[in-house]
Amino acid sequence: MVMRSSLLAVLAAACMACGAYAQTPTKIAVISFQGAIIGTKDGQKAAKELETKFAPKKKQLSDQQTELQSLNDQLRKGSNTMSQDKQAQLEREVEEKNKRLQRDTQDANDEWNAEQQRLLQSLGQRLIAVVTKYAKDNGYTMVVDVSNPNTPVLYASSAIDITQDIISLYDKTSVNGGPASVPAAPGTPAPKPSTPAPGTPAKK
Repeated sequence: MVMRSSLLAVLAAACMACGAYAQTPTKIAVISFQGAIIGTKDGQKAAKELETKFAPKKKQLSDQQTELQSLNDQLRKGSNTMSQDKQAQLEREVEEKNKRLQRDTQDANDEWNAEQQRLLQSLGQRLIAVVTKYAKDNGYTMVVDVSNPNTPVLYASSAIDITQDIISLYDKTSVNGGPASVPAAPGTPAPKPSTPAPGTPAKK
């Protein structure tokens, strides 16, 4: 009887603890962290500066692509009329220029990604401080980054999305920045509505 009473007391205490835990409010928000960075004035300014810096390289890759396409057209149209030596020479030239374009495109993309990552880290650290303050001031117990592909979020209501609030709060605390479109890497098409960059190298 004593053992049974003790067991009932333990179960009662556990139920009370579960009930108290269940009544504790859990306030969760979601944010597109990458979108917030790009949406701030500082992020837009950085994107514009990055686009300007890489404009000459994008022009160079575009010219290389055009030249390679022209050589491919010559090879295709003259395959039945040009001599074997001329055709072999043109094929070697196409192969060489195609390899060079691939190398230049990869180098440009590597440089672009490194520079973009540096900018994102710098802005990201400042944005995290804004998110942290916002969450504490508004009683959020958790803020989930839905722009991270490793975040397993299947659904989130727009009512708990604080991305625009964070952008506005960040801009109020920053004196830098300015409007600009979001650029794409030099060797890949730009996301709409930005102007697309040169495509992938043509193959022989």
